[in-house]
This record gives sequence, C-alpha cells and structure tokens, in this order.
Amino acid sequence: MIMEKEPISRADIAQVTGLNKGTVSSMVNELLEEDLIYESGPGESSGGRRPVLLHFNKVAGYAIGIDIGVNYILSVLTDLKGNILIEKNQLIQDSNFSVVKELVIAGICTLLKEMPKSRYGAVGVGLGVAGIVDKEGMVLLAPNLGWKYVTLKSGIEEVFKLPVIIENEANAGAYGEKQSGAGQDHENIIYISAGIGIGVGIILNGELYQGNNGYSGELGHMIIEVNGRPCSCGSRGCWEMYASEHTLLKLTNNPQATLESLIQLAEENDKETLELFEEIGCYLGYGINNIINTFNPQQVIIGNRLAKAKKWLEKPIRRTIENHTLSFHQNEMEVRFSALSIYSSALGVAAFAVEHFIKDIVIN
Repeated sequence: MIMEKEPISRADIAQVTGLNKGTVSSMVNELLEEDLIYESGPGESSGGRRPVLLHFNKVAGYAIGIDIGVNYILSVLTDLKGNILIEKNQLIQDSNFSVVKELVIAGICTLLKEMPKSRYGAVGVGLGVAGIVDKEGMVLLAPNLGWKYVTLKSGIEEVFKLPVIIENEANAGAYGEKQSGAGQDHENIIYISAGIGIGVGIILNGELYQGNNGYSGELGHMIIEVNGRPCSCGSRGCWEMYASEHTLLKLTNNPQATLESLIQLAEENDKETLELFEEIGCYLGYGINNIINTFNPQQVIIGNRLAKAKKWLEKPIRRTIENHTLSFHQNEMEVRFSALSIYSSALGVAAFAVEHFIKDIVIN
C-alpha cells in the first residue's frame, strides 16, 4: 500500500485496507526498523492533529536487470522503484552461450562495484532472454542466439550468491511497460518486442500470462506466409522472417548496415530505405492484426529496437491494422510505441527481482 500510494498516513492505510489502527501501527514500526519505509513531515489535517506521512525507501537496496539480445547485452542497476542509476550497453559479435555468460558475469561485477551503499545492497538479478524459458529458469530454445537447453540461472547464483530470475525478454518487456511505461493505465496489453527476432508479451487482467508451461508469446513464429522464408526455428514463413530487424538488415544487401545507419538514411529521405521501412511496417501490421483479432486487447505496445524507427514504421502499421483488423476490435483499442524505449525488458526483470525481494522480506 505504501509503495503504491505514497505518501500516505497510518490512518489512511487503516481506512483503505480495513485493518485496525493498532495492527497498522505495529506493521509500520516493523517496516521502519527494516528501513523499507521512512517518515516525513506532517500532511494536511482534516480537522485533528496533522498526520505523519509514510514513504517507501526506494534506496534501501538495488536491483540488476539484464536484457540479453542477439547482438547486445543491456545491463541496468535500478533502485527499488525502477529508476535507472547505472547502465551498460555492450554490442556483441559472438552469441555463444559460454561467451555471453562470461560477459553477463563481468557486467554484473561492474554494476556491483559502482552500486551505492545501502541497507540491503543488491537484492537480486533479473535476466531477460530472447527465447523459450521454463519456470525453473532453463533456456530451452533461443534460436536467434543458437542456444538449446542451457542453464544460466544456477551459474549466476553460484558466482554472486544472489537470487536470480530468468524470464523471456518479451514477457519482461510487457511487465516493464505495465509497471512504469506506456501500459500503466490498462489491464489487457499486448507487447510486441520487435528486434532481431519478434516476441510477444501478454498482460491479461493486469497479470502476465505465461501459458501452461511458461512458453506463451512465441508469436514471432506464427506462420504468415505458407512455405515462406526458412526460419531459424526450423519452420518456414514465420512472422519474424518478414517484420524483424534481422529481415530489415538482410533486405539492404549491405553487410555493414545497422538499424542506426538506416535511420540516418531515412532522415535523409533515401528512397530505398524509406521503402524498406514501409515494407517492414506493413508486415508488422499484418502480424499485429492477427494478434488483435485473437486477444481483443485494450492496448498494443511496440517496443525493442525497431521502436527507434517509429517515425517511419507507425503509418504503415496503423494503415494495415485499419484496413484488415475487424472493426469491433479497433473500438477502444490503442496502438502505442514503448515509453521505455530499449529499457522495457531490463526494467521488467529488475522489477521481478524487486518483487521477489519484497515478498521474501514479508514471508520471513
């Protein structure tokens, strides 16, 4: 309650929760002793003595969130409210598991060295991976990384003796946007993680939907072209083979091209580049159309690296949805680009680590 409603008084907590004032006072005293909250000067009075206000102590500890992409590792250190204090963004050429694992460990070491002092220090590490992750944290398949059945969680826990949470990066991105980004005002959200591949995070009734075994959201591998382009997953005609950053770069026939260089060319009104963004935007729209017709969401959020090209992708995406999506689904449904830019996934897994810490404190 304090985290969500701060600043708030003891009396207001009692009124909202229905707990009696003695119970609230006792619990508040415990939280004060644990340094998880602090008091500030009196608030406004409604007639009696002015109440003391309570705040969540966001710097009682810090969380680490790491987004492992196909060609990058983005690491952030956040306070307990998800504000980024330190970030490291490293481009990688080799996605071999052993190489990436060592880079992740080195990145965590750097963040820990630069972390400010606090009561609880680092409370946990969250890792977002572009692949299928089971509920025990094993990466079963990450085709764009070339990983199969790899265990990252236990290796990181052994080195740092910290709780480690591993989640699919699109799920993490959806959660990040719901917590502190474009999705804060909605309960039914589809988050499209459009990077080298495409993943989808699903928020239903305010909760992250993970499916029976935690594998939901692999909609980058829905077939949109029968017998189409071969995909790294082993199938053909997958959505991400037509609408991803990987496809955008491949269509340039320039091995030196990057998303950033194409954005620069688009800014200069290069005709060929503008046509490429138009094509990718249309194909993004086709896949989003299928998802909207399936889930009837309140909101679709487009995130990850391709969100940087919003200026050129937004029109073809919206036009395709308007022309193809059932009109009933378009009513009271909005399409947004990420408010957290490239940080959605890293902030999402950092938020998971904070939640785990808070729940652990409450239980113990």
